Amino acid sequence: MTLLDSRGVPVSTHSREALQHYERAVELSAGYYFDPMATIRRAIDADPDFAMGHCLQAALVVMSTDRSLVPMLASSVEAIETLRHANDRERMHAAAARKWLNGDFAAAVRAYGDIVVEYPRDLLALQVAHVGDFLMGSSTMLRDRIAHVLPYWDNSVPGYGFVLGMHAFGLEECAAYSQAEDTGRRALAINPYDPWAVHAVAHVMEMTGRTREGIDWLTGRENHWAVDNGFAYHNWWHLALYCLDIDDLDRVFDLYDRRIRPVASTAPMEMVDASALLWRLQLRGVDVGPRWQELAQSWEALAEHAYYAFNDVHAVMSFVGAQRFDLAQRTIASLEHKAIGNDTNAMMSRDVGLPLAQALLAFGMDHYSDVINLIAPMRTIAHRFGGSHAQRDLVHLTMVEAAMRSGNARLSRALAAERTQLKPASPFNWRLTARALDLAGDAMGAVKAREKAEIRRKVQTGMRQVA
Repeated sequence: MTLLDSRGVPVSTHSREALQHYERAVELSAGYYFDPMATIRRAIDADPDFAMGHCLQAALVVMSTDRSLVPMLASSVEAIETLRHANDRERMHAAAARKWLNGDFAAAVRAYGDIVVEYPRDLLALQVAHVGDFLMGSSTMLRDRIAHVLPYWDNSVPGYGFVLGMHAFGLEECAAYSQAEDTGRRALAINPYDPWAVHAVAHVMEMTGRTREGIDWLTGRENHWAVDNGFAYHNWWHLALYCLDIDDLDRVFDLYDRRIRPVASTAPMEMVDASALLWRLQLRGVDVGPRWQELAQSWEALAEHAYYAFNDVHAVMSFVGAQRFDLAQRTIASLEHKAIGNDTNAMMSRDVGLPLAQALLAFGMDHYSDVINLIAPMRTIAHRFGGSHAQRDLVHLTMVEAAMRSGNARLSRALAAERTQLKPASPFNWRLTARALDLAGDAMGAVKAREKAEIRRKVQTGMRQVA
């Protein structure tokens, strides 16, 4: 028997109870609310042969980038493959998840995208393809894959707000900032409880240096995105970035301890944000106390996974920060071994993950010229190992700090200028510029007082704007 879901897509089940649980789980997944996995288990309990239940379970594992959940992915795929009554769409889901299971991440994302072409109202496939494009660093597909389906969606279709929220993020990653913000606000007018749409607009404000607006945007909507939400830690991370830009370290630490890392979670995506924030503090010479040690302990079990290079690099950050160079070297050895292969993560490791991990270790050992030499060839292709522009900014931040610490005045000035041209409203970028000018003054004679006074004025102006 075939039923239709609320978006008119066929589902091979006889159980309306299972379909009802599935609909709820898809909504929870699209909004990153708790707990789609438990909800879909209830659907499978109602109908053990419910193919889309197993498809959703597989999709949640794919989006997690958590190697420890691979056995669950395998069992979900196998369950679908053995069901004779599964329809064509459900078999396409199984085939896509099978590609991920086999390590061909890029082909898996394309396969989920193929489902969307055939079934443009399959919200689950659309979300997995969108998250997959993010994991692959495919900025244009983050935008265009959602554009493919927009003619099939409108306010009458349940979940339309989620689709607009995804499109907003894709537009932002393609630097279409005005359109991204407009689309994100439209999404929230439909569903104010969509943390991905909130996140998309937060990205716009981060990339355009609208720090005060960004703080107000997130704090003013906190009750809509921060309650019982599995994505809240990441929006809190964005709030911490705004506070870091204005040097409000007390609030940064408060956000880290109470919001981003309140418990010793071992979920890779949560640990990624914790590592990324502490590394930014480390680059500024800020003492973070015992936080590195706690985080490194949580990452240790994944030190030799080499499952997804983006995660591995953030594990190395924690190991270097905690002075656990032994663990950093073990992770790098795993990346070296992975880089020999030919699957998607082998490419990610070879092109970006390995040299960046080596650069992070070199930074921790004060070998700053090595950091520059390792990052310079790969920083323009860093998108190949996934993440957003805001997340990958760590690559540039690490290189500019290494240039400063190595005494390379000209490179420091060039990299600081690069940042201020991209985001002239950032007080931190102007502080970097001031440091670069001080370094230039030490190396090449007195810097004109007028130029330094102008830098101080810009820093002070930026601070007043966000006060």
